[in-house]
Amino acid sequence: MTRVSSTQELQKKHGRVAAHAAAIINSLPGSERIELCEAGLERRAGKRADRLVYLQQAGQPGLQRLGGNTVRIAYPADQCDSARAALVAASITPGQPVAADTGTIAMLNLAERVGKSEIPVLIEGPTGTGKEVLARFIHAASNRASGPFIAINCAAMPEAMLEALLFGHRKGAFTGASEAGEGFFRAANNGTLLLDELGEMPLGLQAKLLRALQEGEVVPLGATQPVPVDVRIIACTNRDLAGEIAAGRFREDLFFRLNVFPLALSALCERRNDIAPLAYTMLLRHAPDPENIAWLSEEALAKLEGHPWPGNVRELENVIRRALLLADGAAVIDPQAIVFDQTARPVEPAATSGNIAQAAQSRKAGDKLSAIVRKSEAQAILDTLDDNQGNRQATARALGISERTLRYRLASMREAGLMAAGGM
Repeated sequence: MTRVSSTQELQKKHGRVAAHAAAIINSLPGSERIELCEAGLERRAGKRADRLVYLQQAGQPGLQRLGGNTVRIAYPADQCDSARAALVAASITPGQPVAADTGTIAMLNLAERVGKSEIPVLIEGPTGTGKEVLARFIHAASNRASGPFIAINCAAMPEAMLEALLFGHRKGAFTGASEAGEGFFRAANNGTLLLDELGEMPLGLQAKLLRALQEGEVVPLGATQPVPVDVRIIACTNRDLAGEIAAGRFREDLFFRLNVFPLALSALCERRNDIAPLAYTMLLRHAPDPENIAWLSEEALAKLEGHPWPGNVRELENVIRRALLLADGAAVIDPQAIVFDQTARPVEPAATSGNIAQAAQSRKAGDKLSAIVRKSEAQAILDTLDDNQGNRQATARALGISERTLRYRLASMREAGLMAAGGM
């Protein structure tokens, strides 16, 4: 288990940040020792730590890498949310899954237990949610961690070449095969083979894949004798395989062979507590100057948490890289630097204040889905506010969002004309 240690003095001064972040970090799978220290004070002698994080309350926020696995976080006393997210991000090993949402944390702990077994794993979830990151995490938690991890995208390879690429081929097996090829199965021997976008695999090849899984051997193209392989299979898909089976596009027997232990990654909009630490992870990853990493203002963080994220984590990474460019070296990223992908921008609706339902019914045929979703979401917020007599705290709790996110969405609704300027 990960262990976070700190002094009583640090807990007294940074309790709102350190205690909450430590609870999150300790609940994540892992075995690192993380020490929190007060900036400017010497750490206790003889104490061993894999990662060291210095905390400091300061008027000007900042995030710095000090070399190795040491990070310094300075934050104003009124920006504890950003500081907690930065602390969680700084405490996680690069390449490991980042999580603060209780559902995601529970799933990661389950994935770690699954990793120690040899059973196949099927990972389902929308595009861009981090399925390959989770697959690599499972591999790293397994007894095959020292073996190869081979990832292939079944949708990105030509159908005519996929069999040869998977199972290998002998020299002269087909036109252009001037040399023999071992194939991905044999390349992943004693390790893990990730079959990404499995739902795109042709039916004919699915039968050969099923045999390879059942028998633990492959027959290269042009060969007559099978070759034994010892490979753990992880499959990923963003398709509903049950629906694909019903439509005759996926083999039911292959599905049951792979679906020994399914794991599901939710869309980012369904795990909003992951957004802030993921955003800081992207800042740590892409900052042009690792010694001076930009800070997200509370307003920028609220804007991120209020976005629907149709592109999931992949879209979030795009937005953060764009923000770093637009911030132009500024120490703090303001909401103006947060620009969402074009396809995800809400269209300004023509609804009048207090008449969203009627506007939705009378929408033009050319309205985009984002505009319709925006109107429906606004109506849900107003209805919930009304049910709770205008109490924002109770409304946010009922909607499953933070009060800060609710404030941002209400402000956005006013700007879009979805509620009166003096509304709740």
